[in-house]
Amino acid sequence: MKARVSIIGSGNLAWHLAPALDNAGFSVREVYSRHPAHAEALVERLYEASVKATLDFSTSESFVFIVAVTDDAIADVAREIILPENGLLVHTSGSQPLSTLGYAAAASTGVFYPLQTFSKSRAVDFADIPVFVESESAESEALLLGMGRAISKRVHAVDSDARKAIHLSAVFAANFTNHMITIAQDLAMKHQLNFDWFVPLIAETINKALSMGPREAQTGPARRGDFEILDKHMDMLQEDVRLAELYRVISQHIIDTLPDN
Repeated sequence: MKARVSIIGSGNLAWHLAPALDNAGFSVREVYSRHPAHAEALVERLYEASVKATLDFSTSESFVFIVAVTDDAIADVAREIILPENGLLVHTSGSQPLSTLGYAAAASTGVFYPLQTFSKSRAVDFADIPVFVESESAESEALLLGMGRAISKRVHAVDSDARKAIHLSAVFAANFTNHMITIAQDLAMKHQLNFDWFVPLIAETINKALSMGPREAQTGPARRGDFEILDKHMDMLQEDVRLAELYRVISQHIIDTLPDN
């Protein structure tokens, strides 16, 4: 019989992870959230779960308690939560070490970190999402590896230092990339351009970087060393000093890291 699970949190990750585990046979029995209405909405996506009103899980039938909350709330949950005698407490953060759960009176602790960006409005397929697990207990690590493999084909055991490096790389790959697209959209709107014109370019840029490798796929005026174009772009950005500086720093970094240099 697969371990029963309780979820603490009702945000984007919990919204997708709880049903994925439920469908894989890891029955989600309880959902706790500071926002009961959000917990109720998540429970409606599950088979046998109920809303938990407090962090007192002392009489829970679950074995695994997954803390899917913001990074700055994990330690507070760890301090407040009351677990059954043999409960395994797990967080889902990429940047927080396993020791963040050290405040909890838990039989064992672990990490279950899916490397993906989640939004409630977009469906995800966990099968191709890398999942990284950690625990000081070999038994708990084996359970988390099994849980990961029940929903994903790409499951790895890594320590906290490696996971922090994974998260840092992910911020550059995903969050910063998305912010650059946001800036492009703002510039298009400022100049009364149709942002849809840029969609094929963005898609091809990502696909080419993944197929060729990002260094080989790099193009543009900084890659070519076209300082005339770089200067013209800087002139166009003079009304926004911060954006001009961002353009300068990124362009210079591309120049400095060219294979020839």
